[in-house]
Amino acid sequence: MTSLMNWLPIMLLGVPLAGAVALIVPSRPDGAAGGRSLHVHGLAVSGITFALSVVLAVAFDYGDAARVQFETDMAWIPGLDLRFHLGVDGISLPLVVLTALLTFLCFVYLSWGKADGPGQLLRPAPAGTRPRALVFTLLVLEVGMIGTFLALDLLLFFVFFEIVLIPMYFVIAIWGGRARRTAAIKFILYTLLGSVVLLLGLLLIWAQTGTLDVIALARAQGTGMSRSVQIIAFVAVGIGLAVKTPMWPLHTWLPDAHTEAPTVGSVLLAGVLLKMGTYGFARIAIPVLPDGAAAVAPWLGAFAVVGIIYGALACLAQRDLKRMIAYSSIGHMGFVLLGFATLTPVGVNAALFGNIAHGLITGLLFFVAGAVKERYGTADMPALGGGMLSRLPHLGSLLTFACIASLGLPGLAGFWGEMLALLGAFEPAPGLSRPLFLTFMAVGGIGAVLTAAYFLVMLSRVTHGRPVDTVHVPALAGSGPAEEAVAADYGTLPLTGTSGAGAGGSADEDDSGRRDGQPGPRAAGDAAGFRDVMRHELVAWTPLVGLILLFGLWPKALLLVTDPVVRTLVGAP
Repeated sequence: MTSLMNWLPIMLLGVPLAGAVALIVPSRPDGAAGGRSLHVHGLAVSGITFALSVVLAVAFDYGDAARVQFETDMAWIPGLDLRFHLGVDGISLPLVVLTALLTFLCFVYLSWGKADGPGQLLRPAPAGTRPRALVFTLLVLEVGMIGTFLALDLLLFFVFFEIVLIPMYFVIAIWGGRARRTAAIKFILYTLLGSVVLLLGLLLIWAQTGTLDVIALARAQGTGMSRSVQIIAFVAVGIGLAVKTPMWPLHTWLPDAHTEAPTVGSVLLAGVLLKMGTYGFARIAIPVLPDGAAAVAPWLGAFAVVGIIYGALACLAQRDLKRMIAYSSIGHMGFVLLGFATLTPVGVNAALFGNIAHGLITGLLFFVAGAVKERYGTADMPALGGGMLSRLPHLGSLLTFACIASLGLPGLAGFWGEMLALLGAFEPAPGLSRPLFLTFMAVGGIGAVLTAAYFLVMLSRVTHGRPVDTVHVPALAGSGPAEEAVAADYGTLPLTGTSGAGAGGSADEDDSGRRDGQPGPRAAGDAAGFRDVMRHELVAWTPLVGLILLFGLWPKALLLVTDPVVRTLVGAP
């Protein structure tokens, strides 16, 4: 039974990989039947992968969470002594389950809606939304994301770390908004340049220690590397990871990528890809290079708190809902980095808890923001007209819940990561300047207040007040060339009526506001164009709401998993 369980990590990679390979096999062109088969294929493959992650979580020995479990270690490239080394411990397990869950929920969101509904990227269309390619890309992306959290060899970690870049590039560049190509190029350039620096740091570690085994390196705690070498390696590795996190000032690719990405792209980018950078600090940078971490920690904390304040102030200046959520991620990941900078069990646990909380909350935020954009045809907050709670009460309530969770209300998951990060800064590790970190704590506290401010300002603009009716083109988060053409035809107009030509329509439109089978303008007061939360959306979002409540009310459920590993990594009793 034990040997069978050791195959679970390989199966977690093999199932989505096999699902992606199956789509390469030539088949008949996508039609109605082909679209349905793609729905089933994506749901089945991602569902099986999620089920395997649940089995992994159930079979995990929580009494020995610091030990690597379900380990697979075999020769990969014998000539270079590279090994295919996979395993799970208390740090990686929550992230593996989170990745599988969010990917499955993305397929639920894509597959269970109306095939011709707004934002439905898996619908067959004459202009070619390439649904088969989208399913293939998301499954390859899942392989890279899960592999990053399972890898226990430095080079294998780097390979999986890089695999995710190409599929995410195509998700943004093909299924994104109008400026998708610019955003995708910016994303790939930043992350590839960061990866080059990361690779140099990993090779320096290999050259100094003679091994790439993450477990052996963590146990050695820098043995074989001088302090100066550790500092150089930590800076190189840290820069590579900070680009993906992203840390201020290496963040500028993120707002454009989120704004232009389709809904599922934004969910996976915020919910999982950003966590790959912070996971690297916990798995590699801090335990493998302890002297380098101690030397650079004050700088890491300084960049973290600057990011917290910068992200909050940038959010206050935003008009676009998705862009505001993107900037909020910079602030939230600043709290995660501040937790790591303390080098204490409290701070590192806060960072790991904040990772999971941010993945759940921001994933929900981007799901809801995508739904808002699909209904209104815009994410511009002044153009939304306000009054969402009266017009779309369930959607407005979910948006309010996600925002309140993100600003750190006690009792919801977002509270614990920020509070514990600030507590860790109150008493940093020995050797770090306590007055400096008390300053970081104070600045971080101001950032928490500003976080509440920008979310409450946004809610007052979008969900409260009297609805102002406007007509918008559904320039969807997942719009492609066909939708762009429709947007160019219609633009955004003030409402002069509630339906038909009086609302800016034309004689050749049907009753649903569509022309030639493509989405057309919809009146804000038109019930058909403004459906509240639909069944497939509720199915996709309810697990996230439940987990946000669970970890908010019972944080011990997550902290008991991460704490034994954290204490081992930072050398605490």
